[in-house]
Amino acid sequence: LYAYDEDFRKLFKVKADFDTVLEKNDKNLSNYACFIKSLCDRGNLTKFQRSGVEAVIEYSSRLASNQSKLSVEIGSINKILKEANYWSNFENSDSVKRHHVEKAIEEKICRSNMIEEKIQEMINKGYLMVDTDGLAVGQINGLAVYNIGDYTFGKPSRITCETFTGTDGLINIERRARLSGNIHDKGVLILSGYLGGEFAQSKPLSLSASLGFEQTYEMIDGDSASAAELIALLSSLSKIPIKQGLAITGSVNQKGHIQPIGGVNEKIEGFFDICKFKGLTGTQGAVIPHQNVRNLMLKKEIQEAVRKSQFKIYPVETIDQALEVMTGKESGTRGANGKFKRGTINYLVDNKLKELGESYRKFGKKENKSSKDTNNDNSD
Repeated sequence: LYAYDEDFRKLFKVKADFDTVLEKNDKNLSNYACFIKSLCDRGNLTKFQRSGVEAVIEYSSRLASNQSKLSVEIGSINKILKEANYWSNFENSDSVKRHHVEKAIEEKICRSNMIEEKIQEMINKGYLMVDTDGLAVGQINGLAVYNIGDYTFGKPSRITCETFTGTDGLINIERRARLSGNIHDKGVLILSGYLGGEFAQSKPLSLSASLGFEQTYEMIDGDSASAAELIALLSSLSKIPIKQGLAITGSVNQKGHIQPIGGVNEKIEGFFDICKFKGLTGTQGAVIPHQNVRNLMLKKEIQEAVRKSQFKIYPVETIDQALEVMTGKESGTRGANGKFKRGTINYLVDNKLKELGESYRKFGKKENKSSKDTNNDNSD
């Protein structure tokens, strides 16, 4: 309207932006408690105990996806207050306590998560293949998030990679099938930049590799799987297996730095639910960008599992750190001589790329010789 209607600028001269979150400090916490009290008075609701107010504030931080923020989405908060009041009255309680608020949140989720339950059921029955233990080369668990309007949930996806001789570079299967969005395409192209910068400074990069999300038939977008795709690629080249009990989310830049993503709570919870169904072993967990630690507002069940070391969360800063967590092997850095430490993952990747380049060069010579011989025969 501002761009295309001149009268709009004349009629609406003062602009004000209203944020949906505010800082969680002592002053705002006090104001937030007063805000809850005012909503209760306005709606003629039962008074809230301290534990009930605390639970609402925790839910507010969950909505804000930040431990140090509070959500001011009044509609969402008011709905939880009214439903918590209902459960308090259902128990003939004289006040709303923590478990009433938690019950209200659980019931709200239960009314909206049918699609999530169907997907979980398909994974649990093996129709959608996701491993939560063992080792595999070129195969990794990525974490995606789905938004269906009023509800958001996480779903793990198996990502696989195959590498072979050629010069096609990284083949994005989703892009070839026209199931990849622009941001996802960008994420895959960034992987080529990382490979070139890390392994092709003194030799050409002769490589063909196919990357794909298994058993996904809808459009894929976003770059939060680029770290997972890169690790799957490096695993395929080095033949070092990846721990299937771990899942990873995070984007990566051309320098190998892990970048923050959205929906980290839902992504972790989606993978945890599958691990819980198949049995928690203590070796399972999620790898996340270190910047997303402040966004963690996980369910009590996962917090308890982490405290008992049944499930682990690993914050990482670089792709090398993520690689070591996901494989249990040393990633390796270049020494003063410009070479990687022998036996490390990057050493094996570098050697494999040399082999692929040499193999392609020899094959090219044979092809050229065969072509010349054929031309000579035809001329005779």
